[in-house]
Amino acid sequence: MTPAADAGAGAPDDAVVDQAVQWMARLWSEDAADADRAACARWRAAHPDHEQAWRRLQAMHEKFDGVPRGIAQHALRVPTPDPAARRRVLAALGLAGTAALAYPLARQAPALQAMAADARSATGEIRDLTLPDGTRLVLDTASAVNLRYDEHERRILLLRGRVLVETASDPAGRPLRVESAQGTVQALGTVFSVQQEDDASVAAVHAGAVDIRPARAHGVAVRVEAGQRARYTTRAAHAPTVLDLRQDVWRQGQLVAQDMRLADLLAELSRYRPGLLRHDPALSELRVTGVFSLTDTDRTLANLAEGLGLQLIRRTRYWVTLQPG
Repeated sequence: MTPAADAGAGAPDDAVVDQAVQWMARLWSEDAADADRAACARWRAAHPDHEQAWRRLQAMHEKFDGVPRGIAQHALRVPTPDPAARRRVLAALGLAGTAALAYPLARQAPALQAMAADARSATGEIRDLTLPDGTRLVLDTASAVNLRYDEHERRILLLRGRVLVETASDPAGRPLRVESAQGTVQALGTVFSVQQEDDASVAAVHAGAVDIRPARAHGVAVRVEAGQRARYTTRAAHAPTVLDLRQDVWRQGQLVAQDMRLADLLAELSRYRPGLLRHDPALSELRVTGVFSLTDTDRTLANLAEGLGLQLIRRTRYWVTLQPG
């Protein structure tokens, strides 16, 4: 199908759109493999509607990448009962032909869902903000949350990444909860963080305590006290373990390594910079100790290369490789 033919074709049905969204979300994930890309290519070739949905999805993603954040958020937030207003916003963005794709994509694809969030941080940014009730949030790199406050509760929806919460007292006595894909963490006069991983979440408590309630588990909540952390899935919360405070200085923009594998250190650094950060596999088991900047990863990489006697190869700002010296 040529681009011209695609531009004039009718919109694919919702089932095909949902499949395209699922394929794109899969290929955006960090663990996408060559087999996934090959399977997606076979799906696209199986029917013209598949390729059409894929092309329109890609086109919309590319256009959103170049749209100012506030405008893009508004386009995704126009409520469905007002389709005329939504069409006007999409037309202003040049997305009039893809309106039918916006809601499934925003609902299912993490990158665009985060773009429409109430609060978000960019890759490499650690963002500090205070909510109207006085609660303080610190968003880790590439993180996003939605806020759902009403007369009964204060709820923070963690869409991706990690958020640190310093709860404020509420005159109305409303509980404060952080909800991730795996379940809900309820604050009990608390300073705590919740991190969304691929198939689990992690709650770490600095002051007070929290109760973890996995989404599909029934029974008593798991209590996590100050100085503890616990991983949980949709079905169960693991027993709390001691919180290593060296792992939690990210909110100061630092990474503390003590006899850490270089491969693990680079994997953590890569979360704080765009593009590709690679290394020769022969370097994976090198051990590193030190305090490194998460807000200036270029300087961190230069220090690593100098300290370990490695070569730092920069193909572009977004493609960096560490190799033996």
